[in-house]
Amino acid sequence: MTVVNFRTDERSDRALAELTADGATVSEAIRQALVDAVRLRRREQMRRESREVSEDPREVAESKAVLREMEALRAW
Repeated sequence: MTVVNFRTDERSDRALAELTADGATVSEAIRQALVDAVRLRRREQMRRESREVSEDPREVAESKAVLREMEALRAW
């Protein structure tokens, strides 16, 4: 395990107070905040990529073509 030291500021002190209000330790709160930050970053990246694909005429045409092919394969 890595030990990390950092200097808080007013904003991070308030955030830590909120995150530890339920009894969590500072270490637990920071660990969870890091995991949550990565999850949020990944979601934002997926949103950007989805938006790019949905705005690309070639990608839209390919998606429509695949849907037509899939529709033709339906049993009913």
